[in-house]
Amino acid sequence: MARWQGWGAGPAGAGSTGGPSRAFLGAMLVGCAIVTGVLVKDARYGGAAITGLVTMYFALRIFAGLGR
Repeated sequence: MARWQGWGAGPAGAGSTGGPSRAFLGAMLVGCAIVTGVLVKDARYGGAAITGLVTMYFALRIFAGLGR
């Protein structure tokens, strides 16, 4: 077995069918926004900053066409 097989690489690997659906990206956006809110509420600002950036990434993927 080649070293990369089984890890989503190659023509049948991850992203071969056009990437994640808008529904999946929307679910990730909502989930990340919830986690960010919980972290801010708990005064864990370092983690909240990171998840805030991830939330913005998913928003850009959905609404601005990033990654198309």
